[in-house]
Amino acid sequence: MTHPSTAASLPAADADPGRRARPRSAVSAGVGLVGLIGLFAYLLIARYAPQIAGAFGIDWGGRGPMSGPASAVASVLACGLPMVLWSVFVDKVHRNPSTGIDWSRRRPWRETLDISFTKLAGLWATWALIAFAYFVMRYYWQGPYAFAMSLLAHAAPWLLLASVPYMLWLDRRMIEPRDGCYAFGRWLIASGAPVDARAIAHHLRAWTVKGFFTAFMLSIVPGNFSALVAVQMSEVLANPYMTGLWTINLLYLVDVHIATVGYILTLKPLDAHIRTANPYGMAWVAALICYPPFILMNGGPLDYQVGGADWGYWLQGHETLMTIWGIVLALLIAVYAWATMAFGIRFSNLTHRGIITHGPYALTRHPAYIAKNLSWWVGSMPFLVTSGSWVEALRNMVLLGLVSGVYYWRAKTEEKHLLGDPAYQAYWNWAQANAPVPRFFAKLTGRTVPLIRLEPDPRVGPVA
Repeated sequence: MTHPSTAASLPAADADPGRRARPRSAVSAGVGLVGLIGLFAYLLIARYAPQIAGAFGIDWGGRGPMSGPASAVASVLACGLPMVLWSVFVDKVHRNPSTGIDWSRRRPWRETLDISFTKLAGLWATWALIAFAYFVMRYYWQGPYAFAMSLLAHAAPWLLLASVPYMLWLDRRMIEPRDGCYAFGRWLIASGAPVDARAIAHHLRAWTVKGFFTAFMLSIVPGNFSALVAVQMSEVLANPYMTGLWTINLLYLVDVHIATVGYILTLKPLDAHIRTANPYGMAWVAALICYPPFILMNGGPLDYQVGGADWGYWLQGHETLMTIWGIVLALLIAVYAWATMAFGIRFSNLTHRGIITHGPYALTRHPAYIAKNLSWWVGSMPFLVTSGSWVEALRNMVLLGLVSGVYYWRAKTEEKHLLGDPAYQAYWNWAQANAPVPRFFAKLTGRTVPLIRLEPDPRVGPVA
């Protein structure tokens, strides 16, 4: 990747991005909105299932709300299905050139049969590697991860069966069906054949992301869902703190569900496939230390809550201030959930699946990271500890500062990856000149960050 250049070196059309409209987003705002509607509709049904059953004369057998794991999985489906339908019938994403599909093409079966079987060998071998990693690591068979493993084990045979007609059908329509999966399969079954190492590396990175984060998301869906469905509203409305917690958990529910749908639906016909997975090692380190089992917070060396308590503890007895504090926290988490919603069916860490420019991304390039970190500072109040020790308070503030530094690191490593795409370069330039947050900091510091003009980085080229 070349080094950024100054605005003076840009062509006239790029020298003043303020004259240009915001680059088009890869996902429309409607996708996340219909997913939200589907999720909330199912949440109401699950919560009030006994009353709904009674209204229709159905014997509910004394059961309570539908708060179990199976219902949580159904809520993911209720969130994802409207997003898929909107993407196909309204946005018509399957017609995008970036899918790599030519729908008018119907190759004869004999032309693609060998390709498809080679790709199936590569795909099934990839799944076998992921399954072996799950099997070996005991961590995946304990606590909430046990549910994720059970769900994936039940889904595996059906995925294996479905992959055969899917691959045979898709390859006849692909402009270039020989992708990273094909390269991996060919390496496995064709001894001595030329190896496309770069394509195989792209393929394995993409599936590592999918395997790691899909299991994580599925593990947290049931608990997050059950807590919202089962809780009594009298408890929620008991005081501003409980109301604030319920609201925050509801917003996290939105984030978790849409993100889970995103990790599952990495499909070319939906134009939601992974173009590239981040090729930089430091990007992986920065991301993975924020998630179990590698997490450095929550009991790790960067735990900033030792001896501390949250905002409800410190503000008890001050209901007006507690209400204001809860509203501020809810607004921050709302921005965080909104940032996930903006991705629709394309949310994923460590990958490039299209550039998002609408919603909170019209305000700043990293709305989720900014909102999340501010919510931690506001919610945990690390400058206060129950022991009253200024030493412990100082430690907590320094540690939370380091956590915020990790997210700054994540943002920079993600940008290093995405800046290999001219589409992100155009968005970066537009945001630097027009988005409120970069403009505010530029005005505050008196610095003008030069615009950039980069050539595509071959290390982050498209994954076919």
